[in-house]
Amino acid sequence: MPDYVELHCHTNYSMLDGASHPEELLDRALELSMDHLAVTDHDGLYGAVRFYRGALERGIKPIIGAELTLDGGYHLTLLAGNNLGYSNLSRLISHAQLSHNKGEASLSWSALARHKEGLICLSGCSRGEIASHLLAGHNGEALRAARRYLHVFGREHFFLELQQHLLEENQRLLRMLVQLAEHLRVRYVATNDVHYARRQGHRLHDVLTCIANHTILDEAGSTLRANSEYYLKSPEEMEGLFSHLPQAISNTRAIAERCEVDLNFSAHRLPPFELPPGETAGSYLRRLCMEGTKRKYKSVTERVLNQLDHELEVIGRTHLEEYFLIVWDICRYAHERGIPAQGRGSAANSVVAYVLDITRVDPIAHNLLFERFLSEEANTMPDIDVDFSTDHREEVIQYVYDKYGEEHTAMVCNVVTFRARSAVRDLGKALGFPLPLLDQVAKALDTRRASQVEEDLERVNGLADKTTHLPWRQLLELCREIDSFPRHLSIHVGGMIITAKPLVEIAPLERATMPGRVVVQFNKDDVEDLGLIKIDLLALRTLSLIYEALEMIREHRGEELDLEHIPLDDPVVYDMLCRADTIGTFQVESRAQAQTLPRMRPQKFEDIVVEVALIRPGPIQGNMVNPYLQRRAGLEEVTYLHPALEPALAETMGVIIFQEQILKVAMVIAGFTPGEADLLRRAISRSRSREAMEKLRGRFVEGALAKGLDEDTAQAVFDQLAGFAEFGFCKSHAAAFARTAYETMYLKAHYPAPFYCALLNAQPMGFYSPAVVVGDAKRHGVKILPVDVNRSRARCILENGHLRLGFSYVDGLGEASLEVLEEAGREGPYYSLRDFCQRTRLPRRLVENLIMVGAMDGWGKARRELIWELGTLSCEEGEMDLSPPLEEIDLPELTLDEEIKAEYGILGLPVGDQIVALHRPRLERLSVLRSKDLERKQNGERVRVAGLVVVRQRPPTAKGFVFITMEDEDGLMNVIVRPDVYQRYYKVLRNCFLLIVEGTIQKQRGILNVLAEGAVGM
Repeated sequence: MPDYVELHCHTNYSMLDGASHPEELLDRALELSMDHLAVTDHDGLYGAVRFYRGALERGIKPIIGAELTLDGGYHLTLLAGNNLGYSNLSRLISHAQLSHNKGEASLSWSALARHKEGLICLSGCSRGEIASHLLAGHNGEALRAARRYLHVFGREHFFLELQQHLLEENQRLLRMLVQLAEHLRVRYVATNDVHYARRQGHRLHDVLTCIANHTILDEAGSTLRANSEYYLKSPEEMEGLFSHLPQAISNTRAIAERCEVDLNFSAHRLPPFELPPGETAGSYLRRLCMEGTKRKYKSVTERVLNQLDHELEVIGRTHLEEYFLIVWDICRYAHERGIPAQGRGSAANSVVAYVLDITRVDPIAHNLLFERFLSEEANTMPDIDVDFSTDHREEVIQYVYDKYGEEHTAMVCNVVTFRARSAVRDLGKALGFPLPLLDQVAKALDTRRASQVEEDLERVNGLADKTTHLPWRQLLELCREIDSFPRHLSIHVGGMIITAKPLVEIAPLERATMPGRVVVQFNKDDVEDLGLIKIDLLALRTLSLIYEALEMIREHRGEELDLEHIPLDDPVVYDMLCRADTIGTFQVESRAQAQTLPRMRPQKFEDIVVEVALIRPGPIQGNMVNPYLQRRAGLEEVTYLHPALEPALAETMGVIIFQEQILKVAMVIAGFTPGEADLLRRAISRSRSREAMEKLRGRFVEGALAKGLDEDTAQAVFDQLAGFAEFGFCKSHAAAFARTAYETMYLKAHYPAPFYCALLNAQPMGFYSPAVVVGDAKRHGVKILPVDVNRSRARCILENGHLRLGFSYVDGLGEASLEVLEEAGREGPYYSLRDFCQRTRLPRRLVENLIMVGAMDGWGKARRELIWELGTLSCEEGEMDLSPPLEEIDLPELTLDEEIKAEYGILGLPVGDQIVALHRPRLERLSVLRSKDLERKQNGERVRVAGLVVVRQRPPTAKGFVFITMEDEDGLMNVIVRPDVYQRYYKVLRNCFLLIVEGTIQKQRGILNVLAEGAVGM
């Protein structure tokens, strides 16, 4: 092998200062026959786990390091020589991040000196402390700095870093560093300060530098690197550059071979759980499970006990007792305080999770497979996701912090990457494109993938022609290159890790944008790869809705409704599902669901489970939907590739829908153990290496032959599994979601006013806007009362069975204004506009908004008259009320048109008529039908319809088709737009909110659509 090893290498996880994915650098190293490679991203280990795993997969030894920023702005390269060095590196990064504001990481010398063990120190690039002094002519300062590093790290662990990028200053600096090394008898080492895999990566790197520095290429000047020499060079190139300093090359391998880091922290993944005296974790978990089993099951059967024993044995052998106890304790805390909490995902396959009240789905009743959640053979960590009501989740998170300590607890990060719109805007700014043009382009995009921007723009009239020009070609090429590049960190939606070992020794910590919150620099996949366990404490607004609706039912109707005991066979609920009357409900309200439910016609709870799993991007793309629905309707014969598959696939009529079915098929057909079957599912769905897949294929076919199948059938079954695996949905997850979906349907069916009131308070959530929710509420007999300064509260409330809108829906009324209104309202009712202004001191604009939506109609004055009066008052904060007596003036009242437009503009929803009602006289003259009239039209009949656009969708799986949902006074209409029609009427269909669409009726088994042929804006 060549002597040279690159020890200073930045991936794109250097956040706008690296222009290659970790895998690109590793692939390039493989091409160059490098058997070692280091990662040294700026002030973090963000990409270290991804780099580490990618290196091992390629047979390359990974070296973990970082380029840290020291106080004074100097750079320093640190490499982890062993696991102690890795822990100290993690501590140093955490110290640099947490001791400063976000984005301003800086390491103190004292911290560096305290945590030096196990680290190899390279003096850094030209921005290193020693190099900076030498370049500035401060040789004495450089000598003192070098002696300080030498004193701290010692001769075996400190090297002067030499770089040669064919710049004049490089030559001078190189000579001075070599002289300094000889004077101090310190060794030196060559690096190339790599920032991209290949030379051509310099273009993207320049643009990333401009984005980071908020400048454009033409004005970037010295912020850009002077040339394109910062790529991963071959050993031969580096040996040529340092031919006069052969030790600088040979020392790279000497250092690399000293670095041995193992990123497996499974031994430190959980803190000890506080147990009652005389109990072990295993005995206490079993006791809790037995107590829960008696509570959950009216009849504790042998099947239940056997399954419980099996699961507890597996949990014991995988040493996960304390994990289950920790999650149980978190859920216990929530339940005891009345906080809605329910587990979902694959955890619902576990009887242990069910009897511990972590999940609400009985896996015995639903024939769920525990090994989909946990098996010894899979050697992966279980994943328990627990949903809490949005309003209460923070309380639960604080409980975890308080119980286990901030040193052992943190949120997992989420790496925010460049998507289509952010790529166009950021890259376009750097290239000098006009900002209004970039805004126009970004808003015109339907795709989210930066790599698909060009394809998306080819159909946009007025923009497609421009993409052939050179500046546009550069922009589009850069969009492809930057696709999925890391941009910055955010907090994961709910992932937390709790460790036995202090977190700073496992993963670097940094500040989140949320005040007082800290995140680890690793995402959820990194955490699993490190052998750690993530607990997802998620916020689900639907649980807030359910919680508040139950409170309203208790307060206003005197009923203690227990959703755990509602009937799951309510005919009213299933009738609503069959009619797709599902707006506002959980998981079954989308346009795709509304198109499927009338065909599916659910009759029992298990049907809802299938429905939830079926309408997903994966099953749609995997062609599962139509075969299942056709078979269900008796229009297609139920068939199986082999009779042995029937027990596993009978519930879904021979179509693989659930991931658990893959496991069952592998067990039945090929004799796989449950753990082996889950390994197969994981290998297929995660697109593992061809070698691993072929190995599993061989094992599958061999097992199938032993079961009596012929080879052709065995191969066909395996191919079918491979085709469906990545699309299948977890049945336990679907069952958990189906339960919540049913509960929201039940509330909507039997308690509409509390349901819609809580739904409006839980916004934003779901598929539809508050305007659509309000329209649906009216159609279900709920009367909507306007905002009223003497009756409303911050949130929507029930008033004599009607729904009173809250102040929070008034544009401009933020938290501070809402608190003012709540406080002032406690003094009693307002008697006049002057009284209101004097007591609240709200800004004039906000008072005007309240007037315009009728919040002061109760005083008997017209809204225009109140606006006039407001102009005479001077009652804002800090002003004296010196208003003259109000002059009598006769003003016309607002027209209905003006009132409705004010409601939409200020509230975002109609209290009175829906906006299309204003246009109905004109629409009737144009022979435009109302939505309620469409049912009597025949299939293929030409129609005109009009409405407010409430949803536009262009799914990537729809082959260019666009789906638009419009609303008029009577309800919703679904419009399908073919790609050619969308291209022709793009500006109207993409940008107008009030549309008239001409097309033909499509009716099929209870589904009604309008196939658009043309459109105009209203």
